Amino acid sequence: MYTMGVDVGSASSKVLILKDGKDVVAAEVVQVGTGSTGPQKVLEMAYEVSGLSREDISYIVATGYGRFNFPGADKQISEISCHAKGVVFLVPTARTIIDIGGQDAKAIRLDDKGGIKQFFMNDKCAAGTGRFLEVMARVLETTLDEMASLDEQATDTAPISSTCTVFAESEVISQLSNGVSRNNIIKGVHLSVASRACGLAYRGGIEKDVVMTGGVAKNAGVVRAVAGVLKTEVIVAPNPQTTGALGAALFAYEAAQKK
Repeated sequence: MYTMGVDVGSASSKVLILKDGKDVVAAEVVQVGTGSTGPQKVLEMAYEVSGLSREDISYIVATGYGRFNFPGADKQISEISCHAKGVVFLVPTARTIIDIGGQDAKAIRLDDKGGIKQFFMNDKCAAGTGRFLEVMARVLETTLDEMASLDEQATDTAPISSTCTVFAESEVISQLSNGVSRNNIIKGVHLSVASRACGLAYRGGIEKDVVMTGGVAKNAGVVRAVAGVLKTEVIVAPNPQTTGALGAALFAYEAAQKK
């Protein structure tokens, strides 16, 4: 039996296909989100990679901001529930989830059975998200992929005090003009993102194991900063961008079995 999870986010669309509720046969990501051709494009990619068609899929669950705009889904489930479901499948010992996506950040507390105890979201401001990092990378004339390695070369942390993306951009430009090391600024940018995400997590209380998901979890510099702020080890979920889609596919499998 094949089931599918579709995660239509603000910055990217993800599709994951599961076989018998346990084996991943396709997990694709397109960096285009709601209101575009992203969902259809990533769907086509998943079918091509898996060699399957819509007729082969028993049940589809959509999640993410654009879940109600995705045609063909049998059910829509919130991204909070799907992220929790996906993380527990990958890391059964998870108790705290920090998810940093393209334009939002979430912190989820789980109980010992993988159920959601509390969650907190920042979806009102781009600061502390992937969009914030994109803006900073452009100002610093580097790429998102290079930022983690440049962070490792830093000799100090240049603090970023502004909590607004626009003001932080001006702050970074001012630091560059004053001769502050680009590597040190990048380390400060990563700490700024980590501090905002950890602030959400602290509201619910931190309990091990801590797992990071979302596209920003692919940035080792941010992961190190989160671990430093929390003073604990941080586990990065395998394929962190597709965790929500995985959870949706797992919910789809459960629904298909009942059906």
